[in-house]
Amino acid sequence: MANLEFVREFAVPPKEIFVFFVPQRMVLWYGTEMNSCFEVQGGASDFAAGQKVRITGRLGNREVALTVVITEYQWEHVFEWQFQDSYGVRGKQRWEFQPRGDTTRLTMLDQYEMPGRIGNVIDRLFTRHGVAARDRSWLDRLQHLAERR
Repeated sequence: MANLEFVREFAVPPKEIFVFFVPQRMVLWYGTEMNSCFEVQGGASDFAAGQKVRITGRLGNREVALTVVITEYQWEHVFEWQFQDSYGVRGKQRWEFQPRGDTTRLTMLDQYEMPGRIGNVIDRLFTRHGVAARDRSWLDRLQHLAERR
């Protein structure tokens, strides 16, 4: 199982970041490389614990589908979901917000497991590095959006 952790300091309070953790804005920074689309259970405009979300898009000429279940959602404090994609990869992503006056420390945890022994080998050799680079680019994009004035 891969356990990736990224810590990022933002020059804005948590409320300026958390406004991007809603379905209609999350697509601006999360999954942009696949032109993602979020389908929230019941058509809800906000996320909620226990809710299912389907994320779809294309990576190159491949269709990608990811089903997530929101496992924790506390406005301006934490957002967490567990996921499984169409290739059998399962895991959890969690974002924790720590206010520090007018700034915020954001910690992103990305845990996942690829199916099978070959999947584990491929992950250690290739995938983990790509996932880490992707996660950093998502945080870069989120930081750019949140800190725009």
